[in-house]
Amino acid sequence: MNRESLDLNLLRLFEAVYRLGSVSLAAEALGLSQPAASQGLTRLRLTLGDALFVRAHGRMRPTLRAERLAGVVQPSLTAIQDVLKEEDTFDPSHSKMTLRMHMNDIGEARLLPELMAALHPAAPGIRVHTTPLPHGEIADALETGAIHFALGFLPSISGTERVELLRDRYAVVVRAGHPMASAAKGKTTIQDLRKLEYVAVRSHSETLRILQQLGLDGRLVLTSAHFMALPAIIARTDLAVVMPQAIARRFLDAKRYALLPADLPRSMFTVSMHWSRRFEADPALQWIRRLFVGLFEDKGR
Repeated sequence: MNRESLDLNLLRLFEAVYRLGSVSLAAEALGLSQPAASQGLTRLRLTLGDALFVRAHGRMRPTLRAERLAGVVQPSLTAIQDVLKEEDTFDPSHSKMTLRMHMNDIGEARLLPELMAALHPAAPGIRVHTTPLPHGEIADALETGAIHFALGFLPSISGTERVELLRDRYAVVVRAGHPMASAAKGKTTIQDLRKLEYVAVRSHSETLRILQQLGLDGRLVLTSAHFMALPAIIARTDLAVVMPQAIARRFLDAKRYALLPADLPRSMFTVSMHWSRRFEADPALQWIRRLFVGLFEDKGR
């Protein structure tokens, strides 16, 4: 047998014989039969070219080579066992990890308040870091572990594990006193929408896609880098914005804003949680996934 392909089980057998001074006791400790343990020890002796143990005064006494080997094997096996134990359990109350996630500004507004309200009491040592990444970089960032999760409506992301958290639809929002809001009876028609001028956020491509599909991109007078500036702009002008309906209802004062009853093309969308298969079995990330699902799954459906 090649020394470079030494079986880890043989090293475990060696360590048990060294520690217990008996092949039979080592076999019992490892759940092996006496013949299997004896055969394993013979294989290890032949591989290393050393007797390793000699019987003296009723015990298996290590050779000098075995003493040197034990000095390396015992701490190595202990380190391996410690790592395996860490992977089997996760205690959120003592964790000091930093949770890294892709979220855009709307995702932060919708998801972070509930997440932090649940996460911080259960895992006060966990730090959360969110960053918006270009969609073309998200899959690689998940695969390398640069981020743990990506949350949002990410139809261009493939090759990841994912779970759907929320469903929502896009809506048209104007200020409460807008002439269109007071004039709308029943549904707002496409012709009505073509009378409006719009603001949009550059990073939210689906809203731009809706305006383009309706032939309204020529009515776009402001393209902003961030969503959070838009409500104040809408409140002070007659401009309109296409945005997620749940966000509008949750965060915009109904006395200051109005949702126009318009049918938008392909307006339904899902917010999903994406992660890499590489980290599927990580207990900490499994716990965080369960937390997210418990908080958000089935809401807004």
